[in-house]
Amino acid sequence: MSEFRVEFDHCVIHVSDWERANRFYAEVLGAELVERGHGTWAYRFGGQQLNVHGPGVEAHPLARVPVAPGNSDLCFVWDGPIEEAVAHLARQRVEIEEGPVARSGAQGEGTSVYFRDPDGSLLEFISYTS
Repeated sequence: MSEFRVEFDHCVIHVSDWERANRFYAEVLGAELVERGHGTWAYRFGGQQLNVHGPGVEAHPLARVPVAPGNSDLCFVWDGPIEEAVAHLARQRVEIEEGPVARSGAQGEGTSVYFRDPDGSLLEFISYTS
C-alpha cells in the first residue's frame, strides 16, 4: 500500500454582487483579490483559495447541487486572541452572530466568533491563542 499526502487547495463560494463581495472579503478577511478575467475573481489566503462563482461565471463541471449565494459555511484561523477578531469585526461594522464560544477545529481546541458575508454565508474566525 502506497502512502500519499494531500493538502486543501480551494473550495467554491457563490456571490451575487462582485463589488460588494470583493470589498468585504478584502477588508474584513484580508483576502488577496485574484482577477480571473471577464470581471470575475478569486479570493486567496496564503496557500488556499476561494474560487468564486457569481455574475458572469459559467463554471464546468458543476457540483450536483451548485452552491448558491449565502449557502456556504467557512472557518478562517484568526492569528491572535479572539478579542482582536471581535474588535476587528466591530471596526468593520460586521455584526457577530455568535461568540466568542469554545470550538474544535483542525488545530484542536479554540475560540470562535461567527458572522455573515453580504450574501448571508456563515463565516467563522477561530483563534487557537489563549
